[in-house]
Amino acid sequence: MDEVRLRTDDLELKELEHFIGTENYYAVLGANVTDGIKYVMNNGYSWFITDSLVSIKMLPQLREQEFLCIDLKINGGKAEVIISDGNRGVLYTQRYETTDGKRDLKLFFADGVLMLSREY
Repeated sequence: MDEVRLRTDDLELKELEHFIGTENYYAVLGANVTDGIKYVMNNGYSWFITDSLVSIKMLPQLREQEFLCIDLKINGGKAEVIISDGNRGVLYTQRYETTDGKRDLKLFFADGVLMLSREY
């Protein structure tokens, strides 16, 4: 993975479509994240990744799930994170009153790895 793509400080995540599968895993808060997640973290969304991982580790209703779908919804400078079982069964929701984020995201968490939906 070329370093330029990983360090662009791009809140619109213009290079996101380049991440299909992963070559590397990175340890973050007791889980592994993929190249795509590393790119997201390096471009202004580390708050979203770390908050999601802390929720997964700390909340029993999330910790016990084999598969999770994490949706970030951005709307007018506010954000909402919705963690579900992947079948529309919402397990946890977190709202943020302010964010610089510019793009909605969909992530999956399975087998201790957080990844972009395209990396699954």
